[in-house]
Amino acid sequence: MYFGFLASPVYISESKFVVRSPEKPQATGLGIVLQTAGFTSGQNEIYAAQSYAVSRDALRAVNQNNRFARAYGSEDIFILDRFNPLGINGSFEDLYEYFRTKVLLLNDATTSISTLTVRAYNPQEAQRINQRLLAMSEATVNRLNTRGREDRIRNAQEEVVKAQAQAQASAVALAAYRNLSGVVDPEKQAEVQLQMISKLQDSLIVARTELAQLQQYAPSNPRIPVMRTQIASIERDIAREMGRITGNRGSLAQTAVRYQRLVLENELANKQLTASLGSLEQARNEARRQEAYVERIVQPSLPDAPMEPRRLRGILATLALSLVAYGILKMLLAGVKEHAQ
Repeated sequence: MYFGFLASPVYISESKFVVRSPEKPQATGLGIVLQTAGFTSGQNEIYAAQSYAVSRDALRAVNQNNRFARAYGSEDIFILDRFNPLGINGSFEDLYEYFRTKVLLLNDATTSISTLTVRAYNPQEAQRINQRLLAMSEATVNRLNTRGREDRIRNAQEEVVKAQAQAQASAVALAAYRNLSGVVDPEKQAEVQLQMISKLQDSLIVARTELAQLQQYAPSNPRIPVMRTQIASIERDIAREMGRITGNRGSLAQTAVRYQRLVLENELANKQLTASLGSLEQARNEARRQEAYVERIVQPSLPDAPMEPRRLRGILATLALSLVAYGILKMLLAGVKEHAQ
């Protein structure tokens, strides 16, 4: 009686889609065909779309103005098939449990194709719900893409800002130290002073040689005191220049320690800035490459005939189960009677 006359006809709207991404590797099968366009399947996005399509948020969207509840609670639907037939289980959770029995989204791991199936008692309603769920699944994938892209780029931009601040601070510190110490580059200035000292030492050697010769061959030569004074002056100049390089707090050796540390910090800050700029560009490129796209393979269909219930199969299955139950019950009754006798 139920399958023959009472069960309401069920119309099934089906759509197929694939989520693909240019970053992730594809498997075999249909994935090779899809890869010809330079894209691969996005498994994370597929799971997100699948989870959303059967979520409470999706139900709220398709149930705007209570449309879903009215469509499935119509009096034209058989009482055992309709939603809340007695009017006592009309809560949102009850509607969600009913919704889960009418909407199904499956993913084929081999081909990465997702199939969205909607069962309804009206062909137009089945197609409408399928279209709405498919559109919202696409919007979910796009929203995840947008958020992930913005997060990656924002984090990279924050690193660039920090690196710029550090590079600027290190450059300011280095310039301030140069102004304070009056030294542009201690190493180069030390090289210049060492060259000057070398020249003074050459002059000192020449003067000492000349003085030695005068003392040996002309001890009464009036140039001897002059040469001694000249030698003493050269020695003082050498000592003074050596003191500027090493030996006191204002020497180039002491200045070079602080200077080298500031230069090293400046170089590291510049390298960090360069790396941050590279990371930002890489994040932008990856954001473009990692975009996931929902491609509709089969649009939501408009069924022109009910696919369920399968009445003949239901009648035969009911008959077979009834015969089995009848046989088991008869055997149990026969056993009881025999035991009683």
